[in-house]
Amino acid sequence: MFGRAPKKSDNTRYYEILGVSKTASQDDLKKAYRKAAIKNHPDKGGDPEKFKELAQAYEVLSDPEKREIYDQYGEDALKEGMGGGGGGHDPFDIFQSFFGGSAFGGGGSSRGRRQRRGEDVIHPLKVSLEELYNGTSKKLSLSRNVLCSKCKGKGSKSGASMTCAVCQGSGMKVSIRHLGPSMIQQMQHPCNECKGTGETITDKDRCPQCKGEKVVQEKKVLEVVVEKGMQNGQKITFPGEADEAPDTVTGDIVFVLQQKEHPKFKRKGDDLFVEHTLSLTEALCGFQFVLTHLDNRQLLIKSNPGEVVKPDQFKAINDEGMPMYQRPFMKGKLYIHFTVDFPESLTPDQCKALETVLPPRTSVQLTDMELDECEETTLHNVNIEEEMRRKQAQQAQEAYDEDEDMHGGAQRVQCAQQ
Repeated sequence: MFGRAPKKSDNTRYYEILGVSKTASQDDLKKAYRKAAIKNHPDKGGDPEKFKELAQAYEVLSDPEKREIYDQYGEDALKEGMGGGGGGHDPFDIFQSFFGGSAFGGGGSSRGRRQRRGEDVIHPLKVSLEELYNGTSKKLSLSRNVLCSKCKGKGSKSGASMTCAVCQGSGMKVSIRHLGPSMIQQMQHPCNECKGTGETITDKDRCPQCKGEKVVQEKKVLEVVVEKGMQNGQKITFPGEADEAPDTVTGDIVFVLQQKEHPKFKRKGDDLFVEHTLSLTEALCGFQFVLTHLDNRQLLIKSNPGEVVKPDQFKAINDEGMPMYQRPFMKGKLYIHFTVDFPESLTPDQCKALETVLPPRTSVQLTDMELDECEETTLHNVNIEEEMRRKQAQQAQEAYDEDEDMHGGAQRVQCAQQ
């Protein structure tokens, strides 16, 4: 497979770098690497080349297969491809995987390598007006990706990976399309070979739990607390609960409240509005009715003695609106919009009875001679909104026709001049 076997070469240098004997155990290797790596770490003023050599030596000698090849054939065998290659990994990644992060109490290295932030996951959450008034909590089961616990998000049993040969570790590929003579289109897309990670893992070394994907799916139940007075469109954030990914700061799960329409109440900020229709008798002579509030309390609504309610009139009740967010003991107002239901017609006897109690007519009484000089008219019932819409459409059409005539006339004049 490899042609002739490689000749023997130096197979003691890695042991000398770590300062251990060729019979050193894995524990001896770990202790030696830990001490030397911390001492030579560039963040602590150490020698970067020495730090790189330590990582390279530890990576080879900590892998039983690579160590056996190294002991038999030396560095040349690893460089020629036996054992999957040696020394091709980032020494800082090896250091962080060994220590589980930074050994100096920080979350990362001060050498400027910044982790990218994962995307936030947005979920709409429908809530009723009652739930926004009273407050509630909802338990929601969600699936998300978490770093594989078996390989600690490395994807491999050994914790090692190789640079993708297709994209050279960039995770992206560039393709060129010829659109025509002297015209090309350049497009960038994730590498299919490594799925945009820039790394590949051999089939033999894949983690059996995540199959080399580095993450596994986990179901988690989140309890979303909707506080009294929260608004439509308000966000409830769970920091760091989105999908996990290697070398990525986990994003947030964000729930966006969506208020469902209520059949009776309308909300505007901290105030509530409700419509109520009165009969003409109630509007003139007084009324009372029971209004069931959003917390099922029964409110008795009644007019003052002798009070007359006019059509389209508003009345307010203080402190019966929505609770104010994070100040739930303070509430807005409850507005009642009254409409008055007039009778369709009255009999002559009803008219005479009403005239005895209602204020007298204000219209001037005309003589027969004056009436003869007037032209009689007929009143029709109309829907004024529909009438206005029809008139606007008619005016728009007339303006369009006039504009067409002007353009056509100008064109004809132009032709005549030519």
